[in-house]
Amino acid sequence: MLPFIITIVILIFIIFIYFYNRLIYKKNQVNNAFSTVDVILQKRSDLIPNLVSLAQIYMQFEQTTLVEISRLRIRANSKRITNNERVILEDQISRTLNKFILALEAYPELKASEHFLQLQYSLTEVEEQLSAARRFYNSAVTEYNNAVEMLPTKFIASWLNYQLKEPFRANLSAINKINMQLNTNL
Repeated sequence: MLPFIITIVILIFIIFIYFYNRLIYKKNQVNNAFSTVDVILQKRSDLIPNLVSLAQIYMQFEQTTLVEISRLRIRANSKRITNNERVILEDQISRTLNKFILALEAYPELKASEHFLQLQYSLTEVEEQLSAARRFYNSAVTEYNNAVEMLPTKFIASWLNYQLKEPFRANLSAINKINMQLNTNL
């Protein structure tokens, strides 16, 4: 009887290790995916000051949108926010930036600027990369969240104090519309 009990205990231990490792793998996938998104978000963040400074020359009455983009960018680049807070802020930046790009349509002299056209092209390219990275991140988050909520890994996740992760929720129809407009202007 003792060998049977020892075998059962070893089997349970092996199963526990398997599910524990799978959960760690999924958590690391989310972190890796977020790092990829973070790199692209930094590229976009680096483009924003150039776009804002160029647009300020032409757009005097759009100051509130420019201030909002800058404020959100500073908050998103803060090291004191969690990944979930960063996801929410970046979604707000996307919406505000989309609104800003649409407002630029009213300024033909700005749209004709070579520097502005290059910024538009760069921003479109970064947004496409960001879209792909967000899909990868959201897929990793979905797998991780499933593991955190499903049995038997739910017990291990609870023991490790793993919390659900927030996926990116961008307004894809607005982004696609803006990308189409940007591409027609190029």
